[in-house]
Parts: sequence; structure tokens; C-alpha cells
Amino acid sequence: NNYIKTSKYTLLTFLPLNLLEQFQRLANFYFLCLLVLQLIPAISSLTPITTAIPLIGVLMLTAVKDAYDDIQRHMSDSHVNNRKSKTLRNGKLVDERWSGVQVGDIIRMENNQFVAADILLLSSSEPNGLCFIETAELDGETNLKCKQCLVETAEMSQHDELLGKFNGEIICEPPNNLLNKFDGTLLWKNQRFSLDNDKILLRGCVLRNTQWCYGVVVFAGKDTKLMQNSGKTKFKSTSIDRLLNFIIIGIVFFLLSICAFCTVACAIWEGLIGQYFQVYLPWPNIIPNGTIQGATVIGLLVFFSYAIVLNTVVPISLYVSVEVIRFAQSFLINWDEKMHHKKTNTSAKARTTTLNEELGQIQYIFSDKTGTLTQNIMTFNKCSISGKSYGDVLDTRTGEIVDLAD
Repeated sequence: NNYIKTSKYTLLTFLPLNLLEQFQRLANFYFLCLLVLQLIPAISSLTPITTAIPLIGVLMLTAVKDAYDDIQRHMSDSHVNNRKSKTLRNGKLVDERWSGVQVGDIIRMENNQFVAADILLLSSSEPNGLCFIETAELDGETNLKCKQCLVETAEMSQHDELLGKFNGEIICEPPNNLLNKFDGTLLWKNQRFSLDNDKILLRGCVLRNTQWCYGVVVFAGKDTKLMQNSGKTKFKSTSIDRLLNFIIIGIVFFLLSICAFCTVACAIWEGLIGQYFQVYLPWPNIIPNGTIQGATVIGLLVFFSYAIVLNTVVPISLYVSVEVIRFAQSFLINWDEKMHHKKTNTSAKARTTTLNEELGQIQYIFSDKTGTLTQNIMTFNKCSISGKSYGDVLDTRTGEIVDLAD
């Protein structure tokens, strides 16, 4: 079918997948290990709640942010899947949702309408079976491209009965992500017709300057070239995340060095002095009676105790601050007046809270011409035909139109 899905989670998979992603951050994993250590009474002097509450708070805040992002994807998928497309059913045109369109269906498209799936053009309103499409969603090009159907199928025009009886067999390449290549063969009426990319309309294109056209669905849903190029939604680690992980590694090594120094100092103190104060500071039952062995065991246990006591050296609140900043900046992008298009009353929309970081990672932009990044708009200024002047005279100093009658 033609159903698409770009979201990462469902209600069942959200909790395990999101926790798996969050524990890829070293600080979260560190505090999880710390929480496990605090559950061991022999080495812990603090209650596990002191670590559990901040860790759960960070995980919940990040989970809420990730859920918000994924809900936006679900809403976008639902909007696309519920778009209407006229589909031939039993020789009659009916309104069918995009998700209900299947391979082999014949659909009709009107001018300025999105193409629901990868289709083979059968007929159009233009002479010689021509039609024009805009591929801005595929390759960013706003100039129109011309497509032409087979002469034999163009004769069916918009006769629903003839189109409904179309029983051709299409043999073509498997689904791939090559936008400018298609190889196939149409077997129809005991004849073979060669198919190429000029006869295929891809999903995401918009029909332009063509009143109507008909086509048969070749690829649908995740098999379309648009979805083949989109790839699978996955966890993306931004440069800020990698920097934070690097900083956390350095802090953890610093913490381990402090714990190691305290361990050695404690073992020496217990071996030289502490053994004489067992009346006031008794050694646990698990420690052997030997002075050297007992001091060594105490030192090893104290290593984990110091790791628990000094856990605040690792700033778990740093991730909370970064998540709040990301969330706030995504709204600032949406509210930016300089990115508001007045003609269409359209504002910028950050579809993910990490958009600001991802844009900040761009180092080079390659463009084949200036029109790709700007707009090539030509406006009529002035011309002379048969000695008669047409057009307004502009004052270059003020930019106002000069009335020649004055």
C-alpha cells in the first residue's frame, strides 16, 4: 500500500527505545552505574534516592522533548496519509486516501495537485500526452519538467471505462533511490513498449500547467523514490552531544583519579593507625583479620564509597540545561519575524528541537547557480515597439513612478 511512516516510536516501543538512546550519553550511563552501586549497603553511605531523583528527572525531561518531536512526525504522517486522491474503482472515480492507494491503481490528478505515488503516465489533457511537473520537494528545482506518455495509451484520454479496463503488465527495475533513472517495459495488447524516466511521475512532484492526467501506480509507500531517499529516522548525535560526552569522560577520569588517591591514603591510614581504633571504628565482618589484607580490602571498598560521595563532580544538570536551551531555541526559530514570508503568511517551522545544532554544523554550501539559493524573478521594466514606448518611468533617486504628462 501507499502508507508512509517517518516517526521513530510507537506507544509500545517508546520507553525501551528512548531509554536506549538516552543511555548512549555517558553522563546518564554513569549515574545509572552509580545508582546500582548505591544499592549495595557495604559500600554506600548515601540513600539511592539522592541519585535516582535527578536521574529520573533528566530522563523524563528528555523523554518529553523526544515525544513532542515524534508526535509532530506522527501528525505530519497522518496529514500526508489522509490526503485525497481520485482513484478508479470499478470504472468510476472515487476519493481515496493516499494510504489506501495500491500498486496497479489508476489515479487522476488535477492541476497543482501532489502526485500520490510513483506512477506511469497514461494520458493527459495536453496535446501529444505532455504534462508538466515541479520537482521542488525532490531536488529543489522550481523550473518545470516535461513528461510525455506513450502515444498508444494517450488515446484513452479521460475515458474512465477505457482506463478502467487497462490490463497492461509492467516489468521494471526493483525500488531504488535514483531520481533520474527508470528502466522498464510495458506489455499491452500483445506489444512491448519501452519505458524510461520521461514517462514516470514521482511521488512529491506537483502537476503544473496541466488540466488533468491519468497514471497507473508502479511504486507506492516506502518503495517510492522519495521515501527510498529519505532513509530511516535514527538517533542523531549532534556536535554538542559529542562535546559533552568528551567533557564527561575527562571529568570521570578526574573523579577516578581522586578516588584512587583517597583509596591509597585510606589503606595506608587503616594499616598504620586505624587498626588500633577498631573499638570505636570496627572493621566489618567481611574483612580478614590480617592487618595488611584488612587495610587493602577497606581501601578497595572505600574506592566505591568515594565515587558515590563525590558523584556531584559530574554535572548531570548540564544535560538538563542543554535540553531546555534546545527546546526554547526551536520556538525562537518559529517566532523569528525575519523568517516570516508575508506573501503566503508562512512562518519558519522547526520540526525537531535539535535543528539549531544541526544547522550550526554546516560548513560548506555547494550550489550550481545563484537561483538555487535565491530567486530569479524577472519583472517588466520598459520597452519600445514601433516607436511607441511602453512601461513606467522610474525616478532612480526616489524610486517613484514619474508621470510624463506632468
